[in-house]
Amino acid sequence: MRVLLVGNGGREHALLAALRRSPSVSEILATRPNAGMAPHCTAVDVGAADVGGLVATAIARGVDLVVVGPEVPLVLGLADVLKDRGIPVLGPTAAAARIEGSKAFSKQLMQEAGVPTAAFATFTRAHEAEAYLRQTGRPLVVKADGLAAGKGVVVPGSLAEAIDAVPGLLALGGTIVVEERLTGPEVSVIALVDGLTVRTLPPARDHKRAFDGDRGPNTGGMGAYSPVADVDAALLEAIHTTIVEPAARALVARGAPFQGFLYAGVMLTPDGPKALEFNARMGDPECQVLLPRLLGDVGETFYAAATGALSGVDVRVDPRAAVCVVVASAGYPGTVTTGDPIGGLEQAEDLPDVHVFHAGTAVRDGQIVTAGGRILGVMALGESRDAARDKAYTAVGSLRIAGAHYRRDIGR
Repeated sequence: MRVLLVGNGGREHALLAALRRSPSVSEILATRPNAGMAPHCTAVDVGAADVGGLVATAIARGVDLVVVGPEVPLVLGLADVLKDRGIPVLGPTAAAARIEGSKAFSKQLMQEAGVPTAAFATFTRAHEAEAYLRQTGRPLVVKADGLAAGKGVVVPGSLAEAIDAVPGLLALGGTIVVEERLTGPEVSVIALVDGLTVRTLPPARDHKRAFDGDRGPNTGGMGAYSPVADVDAALLEAIHTTIVEPAARALVARGAPFQGFLYAGVMLTPDGPKALEFNARMGDPECQVLLPRLLGDVGETFYAAATGALSGVDVRVDPRAAVCVVVASAGYPGTVTTGDPIGGLEQAEDLPDVHVFHAGTAVRDGQIVTAGGRILGVMALGESRDAARDKAYTAVGSLRIAGAHYRRDIGR
């Protein structure tokens, strides 16, 4: 089977590594692969958001399956065009991807499906949103409706801050969602879905703040671990039956069955698990601690999900724990420096049960260098979370990157 992998970040490197383990996969093509991906795939010089170019490539290369990593091409309708051409794709149609592409749509879908979530209201006019904020009198979160590259959510510390955020968020998409602020630990629950069949994977938890002790600005994720001690089998089943599966069923009822990775961000509140949001793709860095644990032929599993045949597949998972530590460039998540040489990669990768996933890397004059904010995701497997964490940090200690930083409390 020839696979086209769309995307070139840490998530996509983890997808590539999983597909490389698959006996059913003969060749993997990847869009503009990073330095860690490039030696293990056939490079395709097409952007991840170039729907026309991706479809043309899939047809010209005789691709049997397209695996989409990032959300943007999904929201743009890549899966729709591929399906029209008879090419299986692991990724939802534009209508189903609205569960991530529109926060207002997502909240309405949750409400229809009876998914427990925060109380909310939507607005298209600033003065109406401001009046609602003034009269509510409780902690709230303000969100832009559409994709905003991680800049569409404000968790205000005061009423004045909330009101100040409204115009800017409205400008991002014309609609905002104001919702009740939930409290409790957060967990990521991701399912592989073929439309009707929902296979929920083990829970994962990521660390979004830049610095130790959950301090500093939010990032795209500074590390993750799986499984999660405070989500036992009974609680995971409850999340599956009250949050993940109802959302998938609601999309089917709307005529937009979801195929791909359905990601539920869940808050474990004192009143039980509640959905914060849904994403239409694998999380990053959650992907790096989930995919290495998938057993069997991952290519066959992905193909089954893309063709509506997941009910006949037994999705099995390695019981070992996984911990991933993200190494970031100086200045991340703000302005970063790039082009710094990366040393120690071979030493880190040679350690047992360690996988180094590249995110922001490139090759310059034969040397692998930094090329983005998040540089690497260093993942290790272990019989316990402590064992996995020790291995991951030993591997991180082998790396030499000027100015790079990472959290030292991932998985604690």
